[in-house]
Amino acid sequence: MGESFQKLNLTNAYLFAAAMQDEEICRNVLEIALNKRISRVKAHVEQVLFLDSEFKSVRFDVYASDEEEVSYDVEMQNDDTKNLPKRCRYYQAELDVTSLRPGEDYQQLKPGYIIFICSFDPFGKGRCQYVFEEYCKEADIPLGDETQKIFFNTNGTDTENVTPELLHLFEYLKQSTEEVAVRHQDEKILKIHERVKYLKRDRKLEAGYMTMEEYIHQEAERRAKLMAESMAESMAESMAESMAKSMAESMAESMAASRVAQNILALLEDLGTLPDQTKERIAKEQNEDVLSAWLKLAARADSIEEFQSKM
Repeated sequence: MGESFQKLNLTNAYLFAAAMQDEEICRNVLEIALNKRISRVKAHVEQVLFLDSEFKSVRFDVYASDEEEVSYDVEMQNDDTKNLPKRCRYYQAELDVTSLRPGEDYQQLKPGYIIFICSFDPFGKGRCQYVFEEYCKEADIPLGDETQKIFFNTNGTDTENVTPELLHLFEYLKQSTEEVAVRHQDEKILKIHERVKYLKRDRKLEAGYMTMEEYIHQEAERRAKLMAESMAESMAESMAESMAKSMAESMAESMAASRVAQNILALLEDLGTLPDQTKERIAKEQNEDVLSAWLKLAARADSIEEFQSKM
């Protein structure tokens, strides 16, 4: 089961994207990251469920533009997928296609930043940031296409050309607590923390996170089921194939039901103390439709009593 929503840090892509939808928070993060003044931004989040072979990754792209018509694509990255340079190329193409209208001259293309905030070192040099621009190899002449690809390493040790405020942001991203937020009394960090506290009280946002986590676990269990069925087929010589498949399906269904039951209990813990009898009833339930209905009810309920009366 994934980490509790209440304990998430801002390195979590889901929570980070939710916070960045607040345009003031988005502006503060960009100002700290780029060390420049930004008067105003418009931001929106485009969610793409991007699952790797082990179901570890979820991508939430944050797109923003400012009053100077500069475009920003920001993503929190926790898994080293080994493809970030090519993804930068693709994301820049996406920004360019959407910013140039039919018939407009190429000079109308907006300046663009592709920004990855990584919880690992993408290039293995220990730096806190890696900034890439297009240059001529022979004459060191800038191409002048007004694009930058920036990779931040929140665990970097080489702090050359890095502001203290950026290092504080890295601290807060990794440990989004009151203690870290107030440590250096940075006004922007404090504003970000107030927003994070507000988001963690949002029951709908928590339910969305748990639904996403449940989907990822279901996909993992589906893969486990396929593997179990494959094993059952190879064991067909020593036992009846139908019996082996039945066992695999039963195990997978039991695992899925147990996962949903855990999510229901986690939501209800926020509402108060749940009677043992109700806990036992939830834990023993195997019907997927019933568990799904209870999960939605737990996300909407305002009290244990309300949940019990409607379950």
